[in-house]
Amino acid sequence: MIEFNDICKTYRVARRESGFGNAVKSLFKREHTIINAINNISFSINDGEMVGYIGPNGAGKSTTIKILSGILTPDSGTCLVNGQVPWKDRKEYVRQIGVVFGQRSQLWWDIPVMDSFELLQAIYSIPAPRYRNKLDELTQLLNLEDILKTPTRQLSLGQRMRCEIAASLLHEPKLLFLDEPTIGLDAVSKIAVREFIKKMNEEHKTTVILTTHDMQDIEAITNRVILIGKGQKLLDGTLEDLRLEGGSAETDLDHIMAGLYTKLNIT
Repeated sequence: MIEFNDICKTYRVARRESGFGNAVKSLFKREHTIINAINNISFSINDGEMVGYIGPNGAGKSTTIKILSGILTPDSGTCLVNGQVPWKDRKEYVRQIGVVFGQRSQLWWDIPVMDSFELLQAIYSIPAPRYRNKLDELTQLLNLEDILKTPTRQLSLGQRMRCEIAASLLHEPKLLFLDEPTIGLDAVSKIAVREFIKKMNEEHKTTVILTTHDMQDIEAITNRVILIGKGQKLLDGTLEDLRLEGGSAETDLDHIMAGLYTKLNIT
């Protein structure tokens, strides 16, 4: 399914001291810093796997997802997803993936959710019968019936996230990227989203890659974790492997992760 081999990605970031004088100087001579977002990261993921991709802020999680989504081109390394290179075969490739960014929306803000769904149907060229069947399934599973005619801006965060997940699955992707899908949700909404993701995986064998800081999401959804820090892969294994690596008597994953970040000096 996914072969991610020796991928590197750097960013060139402008730097300057504060103050008006330094601002003027930067107009003529600007200093830059090179940041290694990800450095020689490799992993493979099979069809139907549910993988937690975790690490502290700035570890390189979102950069990895953007490369896998075809949004970014890496500096070096190779990546194949179902035999396609994400950033080269984008038009055909995006038909096979769904992406949910918890802090960004793919729904149009001022129009009803149903109109956004119909626009996505046109974008992905989904045949009408297939679209209606999938919409009916998602509406029932995510309890969307009462909010489909509501503009996105009038939805609560939990309602919007359910709609975002539905929007990402209308074209029946084989691979689903979830970047902080439960951020800011209440306990009931989180449980509903987790149960839905597991159900989609069981029924449709959808491959799921989840990035989150909520370790309850990881524990509830995934059966494998990849831990990265400072742009490097540090662990690839089960939750039990994560606990063993933490070397702590703690059972709470949040405490284990906090201790592990300190131990590995990746905070």
